[in-house]
Amino acid sequence: MESWIQFGRGPLFRLCFVLMVLGLGRLLLMTVIGTVAAYRRNPDKIVPWKELINKTFAWLIPVNRLWRKRPLYSTFSFLFHVGLIIVPLFLAAHVMLWHRSVGFGWFKLPQTLADRMTLLVIVTGAMLIIGRVFNRNARFLSRWQDFIWPPLLMVPFVTGYACANLEVGPGAYRLLMLIHVFSGDLIIVMIPFTKIAHCVLMPLSQLVTGIGWKFPAGAGDRVIETLGYGGRPTWVDKPRLGGKPAPVEGEG
Repeated sequence: MESWIQFGRGPLFRLCFVLMVLGLGRLLLMTVIGTVAAYRRNPDKIVPWKELINKTFAWLIPVNRLWRKRPLYSTFSFLFHVGLIIVPLFLAAHVMLWHRSVGFGWFKLPQTLADRMTLLVIVTGAMLIIGRVFNRNARFLSRWQDFIWPPLLMVPFVTGYACANLEVGPGAYRLLMLIHVFSGDLIIVMIPFTKIAHCVLMPLSQLVTGIGWKFPAGAGDRVIETLGYGGRPTWVDKPRLGGKPAPVEGEG
């Protein structure tokens, strides 16, 4: 079993990491190309850069948005994502493995803080699962990925915490470490092919929306005709969708 653990830490991890980088790079390149093409096709070249940048930071750091809708669920989700990012990147054991593989490392979390953040991920992840399963609206809007990803993401945290903090026998430790390593590799290689790719695409989402989602030239006139207001003055007071068009002065 030890040889499998070393295989998961070494060659398999490097393969999964390369596939993740290549997959995310492909998605990022396709997004940029699509955005540039949309900008060139659209006759409206106006891009509200300041507004898009502000919205991007507002979504990346959603402190002011947490309490608007489902505040408790949103807070759990925010804390869950923070732990997901910080613990794997800055856990001392992970940084040491990375340094051993490529020759350099970075800042390491104190072990006590890492343990607390690991427990935070486990608890908030469980709360997210409960909230999605027992809330009818969330359950209706969820896809299969939304139910599978939280438990899968929690597996490396549960097994890693158990290996680091619980007194278990050598056989149980190796089994937990094997699950920890292989579940982590599985998550890494799946990132570009699932919704988790938003970890890279999220900073571009507001830019893509601002550039790509615009009405083409003449769309306003076609909307007016579709609603039955063609040839009528655009200053008619508050026309209602689906309602009878207001009479124009001079008509019987």
